[in-house]
Amino acid sequence: MLMSSGEQPALLVYGPNGFRMVKPGHFVPCAVSGVPIPLETLMYWSVELQEAYASPELATRRLLDQA
Repeated sequence: MLMSSGEQPALLVYGPNGFRMVKPGHFVPCAVSGVPIPLETLMYWSVELQEAYASPELATRRLLDQA
């Protein structure tokens, strides 16, 4: 069975002011919780770690764990 790009996560390259899509999709998984984040609502990511986060709290938790 073929899957549409909406059923597979996108692959993004995260930059300081935005992201670039490398592989089409409509969501990325949160690096902390695993919850799918629709690209149209994606606002939190780490350029250094190249990871997306579902909320500012999850982003902060991940960054504090890295310290």
